[in-house]
Amino acid sequence: MRFSGVARAWMMAQMAFARPVLRCVPGLRFWKLLGMGDGFSLRPDLGAYGLLAVWASPEYADAFFDSAPVMRRFRSHADEVWTVRMVAIQSRGAWSGVNPFRPTASPDSGPLCVLTRATIRWRRLVAFWSCVPDANRSLVGVPGLVLSVGIGEAPVVRQATFSLWRSDADMRAFAYRQPAHAEVIRRTRDESWYAEDLFARFKPLSAEGTWHGDDPLARSRDAG
Repeated sequence: MRFSGVARAWMMAQMAFARPVLRCVPGLRFWKLLGMGDGFSLRPDLGAYGLLAVWASPEYADAFFDSAPVMRRFRSHADEVWTVRMVAIQSRGAWSGVNPFRPTASPDSGPLCVLTRATIRWRRLVAFWSCVPDANRSLVGVPGLVLSVGIGEAPVVRQATFSLWRSDADMRAFAYRQPAHAEVIRRTRDESWYAEDLFARFKPLSAEGTWHGDDPLARSRDAG
């Protein structure tokens, strides 16, 4: 969700005030209200926010996005909202002590969404953030990368990325063959950077709305 003007301050307040409402939404099994960065960096983007929602059934999700008052308020204040519905292909690790995703789909040749998140150990913060500029530069012009955003549950220490790829093959080619990213993967394991982390892949089913003026999922399918 993207906001401008006084709506930015309104949404910033919702990071606190919307939480009690979301706790009571029927069928909402797991959720996180997320801030976003200016790219993936320590600079916050105070006009952009995300909602990650895991549902007990598609019907609960439909009811929320179609008619929930809190979602209506988000839309009425936002300049644009992009919503992507996904089903998990793979998920390993934990978020707040649980793995919220239940893989029920198989990979195919179509678009792929990837979520990575981690709670960074305090003593590893300098090492982690020192690698971020090189990792960001490695994303420029990557074949098959349609969208990449930095998201965060808490500043500095609880960070995540969401990306949309043209295909699983494109994602794997970057993750394991691009030197800067491969080095980060090696160091996170060898130096135990994370107190908790999660990696999940999803098959996107549908999307509505826009992000920066277009629908990234439609663009990924056009490119494919």
